[in-house]
Amino acid sequence: MNSETVAVIDCGTNTTRLLITDGQEPAAVRQDEITRLGAGVNSTGQLDIAAMDRTLECLRQFRCQIDAKQPSAVKAVATSAVRSASNSAEFLDQAGSILGTVPQILSGHQEAELAFRGAVSDLPPDSSNEPWLVVDIGGGSTELSLGDTECRQAVSLDIGSVRLTEMFIANDPALPEELAACLSVIQLHLHDAVAAVPELAQRWRMVGVAGTITTVAAVEIGLQTYDRERIHHFRLLNSAVEDVFRTLATDSLADRMHHPGLHPDRADVIVGGLCILAKIMRFFEVDECIVSESDLLDGVALELLDSQMRRC
Repeated sequence: MNSETVAVIDCGTNTTRLLITDGQEPAAVRQDEITRLGAGVNSTGQLDIAAMDRTLECLRQFRCQIDAKQPSAVKAVATSAVRSASNSAEFLDQAGSILGTVPQILSGHQEAELAFRGAVSDLPPDSSNEPWLVVDIGGGSTELSLGDTECRQAVSLDIGSVRLTEMFIANDPALPEELAACLSVIQLHLHDAVAAVPELAQRWRMVGVAGTITTVAAVEIGLQTYDRERIHHFRLLNSAVEDVFRTLATDSLADRMHHPGLHPDRADVIVGGLCILAKIMRFFEVDECIVSESDLLDGVALELLDSQMRRC
């Protein structure tokens, strides 16, 4: 057993991810698979059997890697799709049997706080005294968390790349009125966010995490193959976001799948995610976003490592 290493699994709406780390980089293992656990949840209120099977098979593969590394602690979490589904217990029971620990369903607020901790844990020095706003665009929800070294305020919005795609985008490519519907709904959610957290109307610096934002950065860079170091802390300009949005939103799915930096399995929902990112930057008049590859997974891992240290 490695007493200084922990393993964390995130069962997300779109992606299932594994991190095995001692809190330093490079991590022993970072892996993600697009399993689309939340497919159809918004319309049916339930996790689809095929989606659960895909995710459980991924967890079996992750368990093999965990066993090989023998971390001292393992923690699994689940987010939007699982907390929204009426049959989540069925998935959690099977996942727990595979992993040896039942995934904890995070509330939206917990998800936001943990994403904040992961994102700000290794940000480059900055002379500004303005707080950080961490934007975590997921498949089923989007979290906004505000603070300095610690999260002070957070809000979770029921908008995500998968959810918006299933709700509004039926054509390929999306019709202008479908994009307009997405943007209008996002604006309503952002107005609600500011009403709930008035500090969002003040000045802050934006950090973006999770698949939509890292993918937009990869497309902007033109990455032929994934390169974490080139994406991590890349400064994504608003003008670049708008350019990528125009390009991908007007391409057919077949064409989008061939863009460098865009994983083919994410091509069908990236436009929904881009609607969220573009609208946030427009709504708050943001010039740039620092892209972070450290996110919710890293936040959970740091929390777990702290817990291990306290027990020593």
